[in-house]
Amino acid sequence: MSRTLIASSVLMVLAATASFAQDANQSTLIANARVIDGTGTPAQNVSVRIAGGKITAVGKLQPLAKETVVDAKGLVLAPGFIDSHSHHDGGIFERRDAPEVVSQGITTIIVGQDGGSRIPLGEFFSKVQKTPASVNVASYVGHNTLRDEVMGKDYKRAATAAEVQKMVGLLERDLNAGALGLSTGLEYEPSVYSDPSEVITLAKTSARFGGRYISHIRSEDVKLDAAIEELVNIGTQTCMPVQISHFKLAIRNRWGDAPAVLKKLDAARARGIDVTADVYPYEYWQSTLTILFPDRNYKNRAQAEDVLKNVAAPEDLILSDFEPEPALVGKHIGEVAALRKTDPSTTLMALIDEAITFNGGKGGRETVIGKSMSEQDIAALLKWPQTNISSDGGMGDAHPRGAGAFPRVLRQHVRENKTLTLEQAIHKMSGLTAQHVGIKDRGTIRAGAAADLVLLNPDTVADRATLKDPSQLSVGIERVWVNGQTVWQGGKTAAARPGILIKRAADAKPFTCSKASR
Repeated sequence: MSRTLIASSVLMVLAATASFAQDANQSTLIANARVIDGTGTPAQNVSVRIAGGKITAVGKLQPLAKETVVDAKGLVLAPGFIDSHSHHDGGIFERRDAPEVVSQGITTIIVGQDGGSRIPLGEFFSKVQKTPASVNVASYVGHNTLRDEVMGKDYKRAATAAEVQKMVGLLERDLNAGALGLSTGLEYEPSVYSDPSEVITLAKTSARFGGRYISHIRSEDVKLDAAIEELVNIGTQTCMPVQISHFKLAIRNRWGDAPAVLKKLDAARARGIDVTADVYPYEYWQSTLTILFPDRNYKNRAQAEDVLKNVAAPEDLILSDFEPEPALVGKHIGEVAALRKTDPSTTLMALIDEAITFNGGKGGRETVIGKSMSEQDIAALLKWPQTNISSDGGMGDAHPRGAGAFPRVLRQHVRENKTLTLEQAIHKMSGLTAQHVGIKDRGTIRAGAAADLVLLNPDTVADRATLKDPSQLSVGIERVWVNGQTVWQGGKTAAARPGILIKRAADAKPFTCSKASR
């Protein structure tokens, strides 16, 4: 009986695999669709044919003999969305159907963000290829990871020339493996202690390989201007594309300044610097309590008081993880202060100290969701022609962006507030993103492109994830194809795992500063 069951199971797996392969190679015509092709141009009522994982034709098409026909019934067919700043790789091998991802219409995730990546990256890439998920995966090399590998616990200082060269060697190894470029998380340890010259040296290495640069800049609040200047300077010194991760003005006394900040970026672009950004559509971020103290003096009461006055009020800082005292998760700083009968500033400093000294000084996890952005600024940043959409989310995330960022834009900023047209929003989720990260075969609906596609209902698409229920899946994404195979349909994931590893383009040319216009 045991052997019979095993044999039966094997046959079922083989049959399913054969079925997926047949689906991938069989010609399918998606008819009666309102096609928005990802370039920003107006929608067209045309059909799309896919076969062998590729888009083979777009236009007024008639079904072929024995061809599968999908009636789109007038819904919108768009390119699969590309998440340029994702942390969904956490758990991707355990939850390969990635429901939080595909239910948003995301077909490609770009990981290795905020300066953190797998090491060595080649091993991660090999596992992605051997154990594919429902979505495609690409990665940057993380500066924090390089610095941690080279400097270990002795990181609260500038790196020596020899240490920087060791980082260069590790970066070259992972770029050779196919990484998209270099990512930094300059507001986080250990990179917060890095000298700008260290970052420029590594960025030049990435540029030499035709790689790109994406950055969680050194400050998103009190030192925002200086942080942006550092990024622009990297673009000036390397002549490579530079992107601001999850662009925001996360400080109350800067609310309304988005147009002025964007004017500076436009001036940089006019000088030939390819500076871009990605944005997620929430007023609240998620990070560590420590980033609220840019000089890392966690016992500075004046700074703690200023944070709670200008960056985020006590009731707007909600603990999303706190290993030293898990019962505090879900409570804001004001509530914790009341429980402890202390003032909010004392409480903030104490929580950081408890996390640092937890487990005999080894430290404990702590994260916080903070509300410190304005809807007005978010809308202004979204409208900038050089911003694409991202989530900055993960699977099982305590922040709703992990399950709702892309549909939230389509609901809130397209249908309700009309900040963007549907064509503009989809361009910022697909074609523009592909340009920003250097992916050539995805992001637009055209013959020859990979068959990553999203069928959505523009009248019903909406996010459902909230702070109280952050894993609630979105609605209105009717069907999703990855490399020609269905991964989401009827409100649930499919069995196929057609995602592939996406590497930096093989023909990527080095970025140089030879042009006089630079």
